[in-house]
Amino acid sequence: MTDAPKKGWFSRLTEGLSRSSKQMTEQVVSAFVKEPLSEQALEGLEEHLLESDLGPAAADRIVERFRALRFGANPSELEVKTALAEAVADELKGHQATYDPLAGPRPFVTLFVGVNGSGKTTTLGKIAADLTARGAKVMIVAGDTFRAAAREQLKVWAERAGAHFESRRDGADAAGLAFDAFTKAKAEGFDVVLIDTAGRLQNKSALMDELLKIVRVLKKVDPDAPHETLLVLDATVGRNALEQEKIFGRTAYVSGIVMTKLDGTARGGVLVPVAQASDAPIKLIGVGESIGDLQPFDARAFSRSLMGLPAEDAA
Repeated sequence: MTDAPKKGWFSRLTEGLSRSSKQMTEQVVSAFVKEPLSEQALEGLEEHLLESDLGPAAADRIVERFRALRFGANPSELEVKTALAEAVADELKGHQATYDPLAGPRPFVTLFVGVNGSGKTTTLGKIAADLTARGAKVMIVAGDTFRAAAREQLKVWAERAGAHFESRRDGADAAGLAFDAFTKAKAEGFDVVLIDTAGRLQNKSALMDELLKIVRVLKKVDPDAPHETLLVLDATVGRNALEQEKIFGRTAYVSGIVMTKLDGTARGGVLVPVAQASDAPIKLIGVGESIGDLQPFDARAFSRSLMGLPAEDAA
């Protein structure tokens, strides 16, 4: 996706993460400023990191890092927040990557996977709108053939974005639709194909079988397809996102993660253990409903926003 104007996006990111920032920093900063590096303050730090869903391993490493720091007698709020931001950024080091479908082969096929309600359909729609605004010829494929509501939502996004829309009747074979749509996209010179998929976890094996079938038929058209498989996770479910990553990440050949709804939770720190548990990097994050509220993931910008700090070029 294109980068939003830096300050505009950073401001939205900071605002979107404000609940997580308050949860993580308010009491911790107060404790360190009043009583720097006391064991009580360090215990409080660990507790609030855990409440923010950073996970026990990351929380333990950050506490040990703080134990080794040499703050002055009266550290400022800025010093403590900056140290926390740097610690979180280090935890995320090596877990970010870029999603750029216009830099790859044409048509570039992206498969979207994740549970129903994760924001998968909306994420696909936002990406489509961004791509068509950049002049790309985009096809949206409603591969969740079991939910009429998902198809209708995607159709609205397709119309809004000016993208071509492919769908089938209720209960139709999703793999057959994917094959036909990709074949058509190749023949008609589309730049990007975005394929939605079902996210029913009631029967995990059937869901994974369906996803793998879609992958197999796409490879009949192009052995390298899908060129990207994005797992969309909802930050508001907290550490349940880790379970979803396990279910999809190890079976569906996920190549990137999108974390949505970071503005709807005080536990935005869950992005850290998800990133560390996954073989796939974080590529996009979302903090709102508008198209511009889904942007490339930047570990340092995320970490500073999580602490309520200004952008580095404004610091």
